[in-house]
Amino acid sequence: MNASSNESAPAAEKTAPADLRNKISALTLRVHEKISDYDKYQFSKQQSRSMNIFFDLAQEFGGEDDLWALSVIIPKVFFDKNTTLYMLAPENRLELKCAADLEADHPNYLNLDDFEDMSRPLRREGRLFIPIKGNRELLEFLPVTPKDDVIGMIVFEQADDISRQDALFFEKYANRIGYRLHGRIISEKNREHLEFIQTLVEDIGHNVIVPNMYFKLYYRRLESKIQVLRDIGDQFSTFTDNCTGGGGEHTSQCRLLKREMDYAFEALMDQYSEIYRHYEQTSLFLETLLRRSHFEEGRYVLEMRPVPVFESIITPQLERYRHRFEDRGVDIAPGPEKNGEDVNIMADFGLISQVFANLVSNAAKYAQDVQDQNGRTRKFVEYGWELLPQKSGEDRPRVKIYVFSSGPTIADTENPRLFEEGFRGSNASGEYGTGHGLSFVREVVALHGGTVGYEARPLGNIFSFTLPVAKPQEPDV
Repeated sequence: MNASSNESAPAAEKTAPADLRNKISALTLRVHEKISDYDKYQFSKQQSRSMNIFFDLAQEFGGEDDLWALSVIIPKVFFDKNTTLYMLAPENRLELKCAADLEADHPNYLNLDDFEDMSRPLRREGRLFIPIKGNRELLEFLPVTPKDDVIGMIVFEQADDISRQDALFFEKYANRIGYRLHGRIISEKNREHLEFIQTLVEDIGHNVIVPNMYFKLYYRRLESKIQVLRDIGDQFSTFTDNCTGGGGEHTSQCRLLKREMDYAFEALMDQYSEIYRHYEQTSLFLETLLRRSHFEEGRYVLEMRPVPVFESIITPQLERYRHRFEDRGVDIAPGPEKNGEDVNIMADFGLISQVFANLVSNAAKYAQDVQDQNGRTRKFVEYGWELLPQKSGEDRPRVKIYVFSSGPTIADTENPRLFEEGFRGSNASGEYGTGHGLSFVREVVALHGGTVGYEARPLGNIFSFTLPVAKPQEPDV
C-alpha cells in the first residue's frame, strides 16, 4: 500500500530544488576537474601519503601550536627537509612560529616588503619561500589584513635539490596548511569572542540591568516631590481664603501666585510623564535585547504571551513619539483600515514593541508634505490594525499592523531590498540612519511566524507586518 502511494506521488514532489541540483552539478564538475589536475600533478605515493597523514593528524591535534609543529614535521619526516614556519603578524611582518631544526639560528621575523610578489613561490640564496594562503571568504575575520591573501610562509632551508614537481607538491601542501591554520585562527577568535560575550552578559546584568531597576525608584521619588508642590499650592489657597483683610489687590496677587504654582506643577508633571514613558520603553528594550538567553543560544529567544495590539503595542509607542511628531509638524491619526476591537497576538512583547517602534520612528523621520484630497498641504502619519480573513491551512487568523507616512512613494526598483540589512532607499538622504531598522523588523517578525510588507499609496507609503492572533485557550502569562 505504501509503495503504491509513493509511486503515485506527483513528480514535483520527487524533484529536488533547482538550487540544490545546480550545486550538485557544479560540485560534480569540480570533482572531475580535480581528478584531471591530480593526474597532471603525478604526485608520488609518498607525497600523497604525507598529505593524507597531515590531514589525519591535523584533526587529531587541533591546537594552533600543534598545527604549527605538524606543518614542519611532515616535510622533515617524509622528505628530510628542514623548514621554518612564519605567520602573519602586525606591522607588515611574518613572525617565526616553528622550525624543524630547533638548534639552527632563524630570523624571528620576515619583512613582507622584501617580497615583491607574494602570490607565488620564490627561490633565494638556496632557500625556497612558499606563501601560505588563507581562505579568501574568511580573510575579513583575521586580526591582521593579509597582502595577496597570504597569511604565512613556509621556508625550505636547503632547496637546491627540490625539483619543479616537488616544488608544486610543496605549494599544494602549503595551501592545505593555510586552510587548516586559517580555520584554527578563526576558531580561536570565535572561542575568545564567546568567552568575552559570556563575561559581557555577567557585566550587563550587574552594571546595566540591576542599576536600571533603581531608576524606577528614583522616578517614584521624583513624582512624590512634584506632588508636594501641588499640596503646597492647595494649602496656600486654603490659607489665603481663610485670611481676612489685605483688600482686593492682596487677594488678586495670591490668586496669581496660585495659578503660577499650578502651572509649574502641570509643566513638571508633563515633563516627568514624558521622561518616565521613555524610561519604561528604554528599560523594556534593554531588558529584552540583553536577555541572557539570547547570548547563551546565539539567537533571539522568544518569550511568547498574548499581547493586546492597540493597548500594549500601538498606544505606548505613539505616546513615546508624540513630541517628535509635534516637533516635525506631523499630524497623526488612526488610518481608514478596519481597526475595530483590540485583538491579542501571540508575541514576545519586548521585541514586537521594538518592531512597531521602528516603523513609527521611520514614519516620523521620513514623512513629507503632500497635497491631500481636499487640496490642503499637510504632512501626516496614520496607523492601525486589521484582522485578515483566515486562509486555508492556517490554524488561526492573522492581524495586519501598519503605519502610513505621507510623501513620495519608494521606487519600484528599491522595493525588493527595503528589508535587507544595510539598505537605505534614495528617499533616506539627509536623514541619519544605518539601514538596520527594517532588517531587524523582518528578522523578528519572521521568528514569530509572520510576514513584513510594503505598499505604495497615492499619498505615501505603508509599512506593515502580520502575526497570528492568540488562540482563545492560550492563557496569559
